[in-house]
Amino acid sequence: MTVATETRRRHVPNLPELHRVYETNYMALMKLLPAVGSAIRLYNVAQSLQFALRVVEDTRYTTLLEICQHNETIPPFMRSYMQVRLYHDARMAEVCVSQQISRLHPSYDYPNPAMHQRDEKERCNHFLAEWLRFCLSHGYSAEALVYE
Repeated sequence: MTVATETRRRHVPNLPELHRVYETNYMALMKLLPAVGSAIRLYNVAQSLQFALRVVEDTRYTTLLEICQHNETIPPFMRSYMQVRLYHDARMAEVCVSQQISRLHPSYDYPNPAMHQRDEKERCNHFLAEWLRFCLSHGYSAEALVYE
């Protein structure tokens, strides 16, 4: 196989592994969700590092969450940001938006104009899994703030 052929191959996700990550992320997010539907829950994970978990949209079968980093010492474009859709009937959570990527595709050709990795969506979901493990083991929640 030549280098030119190798760069054109599409990424084929490992579906059983990806579903396991989706299910694990769902269970962890259910522990962190704000109790009130339109609330923001703040999690402190270090001295000056705080994450906010906000319910953007809540329907019967899905919930859209926004997870963003609050740290005044880091410029806004470098702060972690993602949107995660929870599928309650399937008990899965999937990263839909990450950083400056407004819609994650299952796989990308490589190279591509935006220089996304072939498995960008998979990597984002694994990052969420690591972040959730970190928050659950080291973080603590500030009191939920309700916005009406």
